[in-house]
Amino acid sequence: MTNSSDKPERDKPDQEYGADSITALKGLEAVRMRPGMYIGSTSARGLHHLVYEVVDNSIDEALAGFASKIDVTIHLDDSISVEDNGRGIPVDMNKSEGMPGVEMAMTMLHAGGKFDKNTYKVSGGLHGVGVSVVNALSTELKVWIKRDGKQHYMDFRRGITATKLKTLGTVAPKETGTKVWFKPDSEIFQETRRYEWTTLASRLRELAYLNKGITITLKDEREGEQKEETFFARGGLKEFVTYLLGTKKPVHTDVIYIDTTRDDIGIEVALQYNEGYADNVFSFVNNINTHEGGTHLTGFKSALTSVINKYIEKSSNLSKKDKETRLTGDDVREGLTAVISVKVLEPQFEGQTKTKLGNSEVEGAVRSVLNELLSQFLEENPKTANFIIEKAMSAARAREAARKARDLTRKKSALDVANLPGKLADCSRSEPELCELYLVEGDSAGGSAKQGRQRDFQAILPLRGKIINVEKARIDKVLSNEEIRTIITAIGTGIRDEFDIGKARYHKIIIMTDADVDGAHIRTLLLTFFFRQMSELIDAGYMYIAQPPLYRVAKGKEEFYAYTEKERDGYIERFGEGRSNIMVQRYKGLGEMNPEQLWKTTMDPLTRTMLRVTMEDAVLADQTFQTLMGDDVEPRRLFIETNARFVSNLDI
Repeated sequence: MTNSSDKPERDKPDQEYGADSITALKGLEAVRMRPGMYIGSTSARGLHHLVYEVVDNSIDEALAGFASKIDVTIHLDDSISVEDNGRGIPVDMNKSEGMPGVEMAMTMLHAGGKFDKNTYKVSGGLHGVGVSVVNALSTELKVWIKRDGKQHYMDFRRGITATKLKTLGTVAPKETGTKVWFKPDSEIFQETRRYEWTTLASRLRELAYLNKGITITLKDEREGEQKEETFFARGGLKEFVTYLLGTKKPVHTDVIYIDTTRDDIGIEVALQYNEGYADNVFSFVNNINTHEGGTHLTGFKSALTSVINKYIEKSSNLSKKDKETRLTGDDVREGLTAVISVKVLEPQFEGQTKTKLGNSEVEGAVRSVLNELLSQFLEENPKTANFIIEKAMSAARAREAARKARDLTRKKSALDVANLPGKLADCSRSEPELCELYLVEGDSAGGSAKQGRQRDFQAILPLRGKIINVEKARIDKVLSNEEIRTIITAIGTGIRDEFDIGKARYHKIIIMTDADVDGAHIRTLLLTFFFRQMSELIDAGYMYIAQPPLYRVAKGKEEFYAYTEKERDGYIERFGEGRSNIMVQRYKGLGEMNPEQLWKTTMDPLTRTMLRVTMEDAVLADQTFQTLMGDDVEPRRLFIETNARFVSNLDI
């Protein structure tokens, strides 16, 4: 989650705009001027992206068949080194540029072997920003290369060559590889320069699963945090699915696995059903997590539904009524954990975001492979097939039971306000991009929020009690919960396969709960619901968490609101002498604030602070929700023990 301030931009003075205002940035100057354009942001996300860019180069060597080992080290000062046993970056002179290949790769944008089809046929880094951007955003970068029986060295300062290529000595002729060390620039990364073990480990583990047979080691040398972990998956995606399944109980013993090539597209699929109700399908293209899906995921989903329906039609073990049942995509994916990974020669990513694959030929290739090989598997393994069919049939029966409840959540049209929930205090504006919906804990706080809000653009929906834990419930149970139905109806998008972001009635959906244990639990239950049923709202950046103050510090007519104990103590000190007249109020609930206070501290766009809910890593998010909200107690106990030291506001 990241902080999001709602304060409006200041008026900018008029400036003369002429030819002299247009600047051409040379070399890597553009990267340093606008780093967000190249790595997304200069927050923790962008900081970790630097590591991924260097690792991508090593992975590309592995995909080409020249590297089998990658070592990533977090050093004492949060600098990073990445070393592989690939061929080593070329050190010979490039005739057209008049400089060694390694210097080109490190100092020029869009320079590298990835743009030559003969060097790398498949590359995850092709649409990445490249190691030259890492160089530009580091105070210092050093590179050692073992190639042709020699060890070579260069170093750079903020993207500029500091030490020309030189030979350090000789190595064994078969000893090859590249080591890159870099230290992120404090001028660029002002928010944080600390690397998180969990974030790096999650991505490196993912890469090991996606590229079977490659050994990736992560080592932390920082004081008090020394540790090392090696990621290796001989079984590739089969092991990935087992890892994702975690403590959930599988419906069938073996992971269904497909690994083949069709029309020059490498297709690897692994799937297994469990006794749960959520479906977790992750898709990748050339090691890139396509969390918005694309043609490969469309092909997978349509083929899965088609294959299972055809198997039911031909089955001799089912009744005539069951054979006539037409399963939907939701039915056949209930309790499914699956990973699909494709390797495409020239991937086309829609919107240049690398999150949605656009190649139309991939859909047909994936569908063809699944139709052929998954059908073959089910016919050859009737016991497993029957488990899967029964699971899907059970889901279909529950779907029918949920149909009436689901219908109650649908609006006849975006303009038909008659169908909106009675306790929703809607706003008067109709432009979704200007409207906000507050999901407020309790009727008391809901009443204050209704009185304190700006009625033209702020809607209030009070929630009574705790909603159902969707991690443990089937869709019919979820939709029978009145609070859930009310939320779905108010937002207007529908859920799951029927979800339509274009029908969202609000572009800010703000969870506002008390600053106590119950409030935290309600917030977590709501986030679990949105993650499992309406995750597109999170992807679109529509989800927020309100940050009400913890304290009110007042003396006479003067008052301040504090969000931390440190801030509270600072305000007390500010009042100085006569501290006996200072009143300090600890807010346990939103209902303790009157409408004016709630508006001033938590709802006024000019003064409020909110957290925007983001999802950097869908796999990690899935694991976290499974741990916190699932049936198994032991992983939750371990999570609490491990993270207890990070608690800042403990409610006892």
